[in-house]
Amino acid sequence: MPGRRNVLYVLASVSLLAGLFSGRAQLFTVAYSIAAVALLAWIWTWLALRGIALRRQTRTRRAQVGHVFRETFRVRKTGWLPKLWLEIRDHSTLPRHRVNHIVPSLVSSREHSWDVGTICVARGEFQLGPLSLTAGDPFGFFRSLRRIGAVDRLLVYPMTVNLERVHLHAGLLSGGDAQRQLTHQITTNASSIRDYVPGDSLNRIHWRSTARTGDIMVKEFELDPLVDLWLICDFSRASLVEDSSVKRVERGGTIFTSPSRIPPSTEEYCAVATASLAKHFLDDRRVVGFAAYMPHRQVIQPGRGNRQLIRIYRSLALARSQARLSLRALLSLESQQFTRGTTAIIITASLDPAWVSEAQVLLRRGLRLLCVFIDPQTFQPNLDSSAQRGMLQLAKIPTLRLTKGEDIAVSLQQRPQ
Repeated sequence: MPGRRNVLYVLASVSLLAGLFSGRAQLFTVAYSIAAVALLAWIWTWLALRGIALRRQTRTRRAQVGHVFRETFRVRKTGWLPKLWLEIRDHSTLPRHRVNHIVPSLVSSREHSWDVGTICVARGEFQLGPLSLTAGDPFGFFRSLRRIGAVDRLLVYPMTVNLERVHLHAGLLSGGDAQRQLTHQITTNASSIRDYVPGDSLNRIHWRSTARTGDIMVKEFELDPLVDLWLICDFSRASLVEDSSVKRVERGGTIFTSPSRIPPSTEEYCAVATASLAKHFLDDRRVVGFAAYMPHRQVIQPGRGNRQLIRIYRSLALARSQARLSLRALLSLESQQFTRGTTAIIITASLDPAWVSEAQVLLRRGLRLLCVFIDPQTFQPNLDSSAQRGMLQLAKIPTLRLTKGEDIAVSLQQRPQ
């Protein structure tokens, strides 16, 4: 476009100068005509981005790696001036989200729409928008740019695998005394009754007491007599091992993945394994807690249901292996969270023997441990994990071993060693 404008300016200048020197009126007419065309084109360009209604419809603000995220865009002319062409560019940070589009001519008030589907290839929080609109005149001399600064956020959860059963060691089976802790959820343990308050559901009403007292009475429930289950994830910087082929969105950012395989990084294996275990146990109506430093402290008290799963997914979506504190420090600092009889599943790739010694302290306190060991030797052959696996065996900590390239679902459903 600058080249076309320069040609226009040169022709107008030459015609005007030639008319001045020759005195011919035709040359002045040509110069004035060129100037009129340029002015008309500029006015058209100035009005081109006015009288446009653009709507961006996002169906959900949450997605998952391997799933398709969809958006719908609608453009409609609201002014009187026809829109011959319109270019829309998106500046979202979601990888491979191709929204850029050329809108054909909008002569009437007819709406133009298009759908965009993007397979999510990286977990994390991404920005949707802003948008920039570009239009011009019919001659292609000028171009007008308008930026729409509205933005939104999309949270992409980690990939999960389906687990039919997780074999816990005989000493890790559920059981124990009632927690003696009231809950808003309906369980099999009704501990007492109380007066009805607005908001109580009808299935909590204790009909016998209601008939006897004449007032509506509802049941109070306690947590099921099952031990809590904690997922302890190691996202420390020292335990991160990954192949040189790993691609990240930005330095220290999230990792590109695919629906068919997990990137060769212990960080991603840890996130996928934890998310899959959380989904399996919460679908099984277990009480699950979560603890990790990623790099900031994140502790989710034990709970159940879909809300608890979403909380864990949200934490794992933002998790990065950048924590300075080691797994040993995590177990030591958060030990007060774990009561006697708690089942703790430790997901780690650390070769530091110090955390095994700290885990033995938890064993002596009456906790029941299971280690999901992501073997770093399979990611970098120059590392040796045999000593660490031997220590886990001597400490009598049941272990599930995950290796690079192996199906995580198969590994997590094996019997602990």
